[in-house]
Amino acid sequence: MRRQRLRRLLPDREKILANRFVRWLGPHLHHPRLWHWSRRGVALGVALGVFFGLLIPVAQIPVSAAAAIALRANLPAAAASTLVTNPVTFAPLYYAAYRLGALLTGEDPQPAAAEIAAGELPPDAGPLARIRALGRPLLAGLAVTAVLCGLLAYLLVSLGWRLLVWRRRRGRPGTR
Repeated sequence: MRRQRLRRLLPDREKILANRFVRWLGPHLHHPRLWHWSRRGVALGVALGVFFGLLIPVAQIPVSAAAAIALRANLPAAAASTLVTNPVTFAPLYYAAYRLGALLTGEDPQPAAAEIAAGELPPDAGPLARIRALGRPLLAGLAVTAVLCGLLAYLLVSLGWRLLVWRRRRGRPGTR
């Protein structure tokens, strides 16, 4: 039941192959391990999606798909897990990453934030220009957050998968 529901929520092979950003990878998308639901493949796909979802603000799905193809991870899991950053979670995640980066680099977090708040950037400056103004603390915080969350996602999916298999085997008649 849960597996069918999860498969319904995740993009299927045809939807991914039809995506204009991923279409250029066409010949590489036919490897069976990219579509197989295995513990290692799904865990690696989720880890890649979370990593790239946190690390880069744009083009997360194509980059995650390319990494999944290169590492033979589950492609739908990689594409879907990039949605860890979305309009609701983007600001809190980037703010926390900025604060962590400021702590790690030893820079005072206030000047860059004050510069943006004071309007020293042009009013037509886009989101990337505003992110660039935050500089090293944001990049350091995003890098550390992406690596740690990617590793944590891999471990949690792998552990959860093993626990699910263990519970299913334990519940079978004649296995006690």
